[in-house]
Amino acid sequence: MSIVLIGYRGSGKTTIGKKLADRLWQPFLDTDDLVAKKAGKSIRAIFEQEGEQRFRDLESAVIRDVAKQSEVVVALGGGAVLRQENVRVLRENYHSLVYLKCDPHELHRRIQSDPMTQQTRPSLTPFGGGLEEIQAVLAEREPVYRAAMTAELDVTHLSPDEAMVYITRLV
Repeated sequence: MSIVLIGYRGSGKTTIGKKLADRLWQPFLDTDDLVAKKAGKSIRAIFEQEGEQRFRDLESAVIRDVAKQSEVVVALGGGAVLRQENVRVLRENYHSLVYLKCDPHELHRRIQSDPMTQQTRPSLTPFGGGLEEIQAVLAEREPVYRAAMTAELDVTHLSPDEAMVYITRLV
């Protein structure tokens, strides 16, 4: 069985996913990294030069490939579940989708403390990536995350190691 981590940027999908994969002795895959590699440019550059639609198309192609693999831990891009086809292909291949829920204020703190944010992450609204953007996008996405998930873990006050232990118990 594979574990797919879903949630907003900054929720810890990559950090927790790497630790979880190591603990389970499974490969770790980050769909954002795979999309950037496939495109030969950063996600921010894809958004700016080719638009979100092109990014989402590349993302869906990567997810179809990832879904065919078994015994892997996957960090799914934050907006990947907005396309129902992505959720469907992961479920059809018996992957557990774990929603990493996190408070917007904590997400904002984490995103701002990541030195790579400005270089790699595009703004998703006219709010420019701040707390207002996080709250607005979460209001739209949280019901989608909940509909897609097979389990939920609130990571607001958890360390990556604590979250990893809880996930191994959830799935």
